[in-house]
This record gives sequence, C-alpha cells and structure tokens, in this order.
Amino acid sequence: QVQLVESGGGLVQAGGSLTLSCTASGFTFSTYTMAWFRQYPGKEREFVASINKNGDSTSYWHSVKGRFTISRDNAKDMLYLQMNSLKPEDTAMYYCAGDPYAGYNIGTRSDYGSWGQGTQVTVSS
Repeated sequence: QVQLVESGGGLVQAGGSLTLSCTASGFTFSTYTMAWFRQYPGKEREFVASINKNGDSTSYWHSVKGRFTISRDNAKDMLYLQMNSLKPEDTAMYYCAGDPYAGYNIGTRSDYGSWGQGTQVTVSS
C-alpha cells in the first residue's frame, strides 16, 4: 500500500534553513503528483508547494515563494522541501502528500489521497 514517511523537521532559528524529506513506498512514485502541506494547531491543512510527475513544473503558496524549493528524485522515490529564510510563522506540522490524478497547480487537501504522518517544524524568533 501507499506509504509516505516524512523526516527532517526540527527546531531552527529564524533565518535558518531546513530540508524536509519524504520517503515513498508501495506505489510507482513517478506516476504521482506530489505536494507539501502544513497545518497550524486548530487550523485547516494548507498547501505549501507541489511538483508534477517528472519534476519539471512546480507551484508554491505565495507566502513561501522564493524561500522554499520543492524537488523530487524519481530514481530514489524521494520528495524534498528545501526551506530557507525560515520565519516563526513557518512553524507548523508539515505533511507530504501524493495523488496520481492531482494537477501540480496550487491545490487543496481534497486533491490528494495519500498522506504521511507529518514532521514538526519549529522556528524560534
């Protein structure tokens, strides 16, 4: 079955960087559009970035554009989110998501059928 496992979260100072990874298994990774979402306590899960199946098209939420970079390695079944110039408002649980039918444009939670368990990112001021 589809399995997505996030890693790389942690505590970082404002202005710092983190790279999140998502290890995929149980499906043909290259046939899935992939995305990162984040969720603040008590809030809805929100879109962060997405990438198409072959990795040559991406979309970003406006608040992370220019600071975050989504990428994938289809040979290794891996998804990444490089996060630079982190801000306290980036503090959230970050989730990896995938779906074979999702477009790579800015999406919503309902566009993605497969999810990881999340990794916490905390940015201190």
